[in-house]
Amino acid sequence: IVSSPETKDTWLRRNDCSQTLCHRAAPGTCASATPVCRVSLRHTMPSQPKKPRVGVLAIQGSFAEHCAHVKRAGGEAVEVRKAEQLAGCSGLIIPGGESTTMANIARRWNLFEPLRDFQAKGGAVWGTCAGLIFLADRIGAGAKQGGQELLGGLDVTVDRNFFGSQIDSFETSLPCDIPGDDSLDKNFRALFIRAPAILSAGPDVEVMASYTLPAEKRTQRGDGLEKIIVAVKQKQLMATSFHPEITSDNRW
Repeated sequence: IVSSPETKDTWLRRNDCSQTLCHRAAPGTCASATPVCRVSLRHTMPSQPKKPRVGVLAIQGSFAEHCAHVKRAGGEAVEVRKAEQLAGCSGLIIPGGESTTMANIARRWNLFEPLRDFQAKGGAVWGTCAGLIFLADRIGAGAKQGGQELLGGLDVTVDRNFFGSQIDSFETSLPCDIPGDDSLDKNFRALFIRAPAILSAGPDVEVMASYTLPAEKRTQRGDGLEKIIVAVKQKQLMATSFHPEITSDNRW
């Protein structure tokens, strides 16, 4: 098709048509001998929608599971260990793990101020399990001696070890008002692993899920508590006591 002495690759680069319909066709199949047939694919093919970029705080805990969960849902997951890795992220996930350890590492790595700045500028943040504790304004029970630094933002009071130790972990079918979920079945397979719970929530906090305590747990506590909050939303912040990232359900 190109009759001048220059090579085909040079011609394509000069005409900015390195990805063309004719260039990809078999030799001799092009009906035109003019550059008009060399239409760039980027002008003829619809552009692909950009994947939402979601950061996952990757300093401790189940960040790998959250990254996989984001990818299954069609997003781009970014492991965040430095402030600059928050750039371009529309949302951030604070995973389950050990909230005191997470806070200590975040302070040592100078992450608290960038995380608060991300949140203050309207970045969406979701905390699961330890991430719920991290986002809470107050710890009402189970706090470590000497206290721990919290990111804050959610007007809730949490019991850090409400559901007990690791051996008390369990799963249950839980009715949830998941944001954006229009399915008829509102039940979700919720896994509680050494989980916290929300003792109280402020007036601007939306309760998305509550868990009714079994009779044995109510008797054990002896304080008349029958139901506990396990999922909330306040503006662009969201938190769950349980772990959606280790299920195959992408509604959360």
